[in-house]
Amino acid sequence: MGGDAGHERTAGTADSEAERRVAAAIASLAELSVPLAERGRFLTTECLVGSFAAPLHLSIAAGRVTAAAVPGLQRSWRFAVRATPEAWLEFWQPLPRPGWHDLFALTKRGAATIEGDLHPLMANLQYFKDLLALPRGRVGTRAA
Repeated sequence: MGGDAGHERTAGTADSEAERRVAAAIASLAELSVPLAERGRFLTTECLVGSFAAPLHLSIAAGRVTAAAVPGLQRSWRFAVRATPEAWLEFWQPLPRPGWHDLFALTKRGAATIEGDLHPLMANLQYFKDLLALPRGRVGTRAA
């Protein structure tokens, strides 16, 4: 399941800036998720979302993201959605290019992985697609 080996990157200024932008966008989901709470009212779960190098742990209770933090030691999660920073930045464009517009398109192109217990994700797929698209148009310009 891992899939991280092909996504290892050397740390550089552009990479760290992209990682920072991705982490900030994921952290903003706690604030941005309020309008989705009704759709996800039956969903309570823990998941990892973000880049391969620095995913954030999301706690979701009754459809609201209640916490977005760096995963702690031995903190459990049900599933993970991880992508390269460049993939997230493309995904969050106001009008993403074909192949960068959808979580499953990102996995098909090898820029993202979805792993773990996929039941909460698949049972609430539209919620998660809408949740992860919330930063769209708010993150800035495309990755270089």
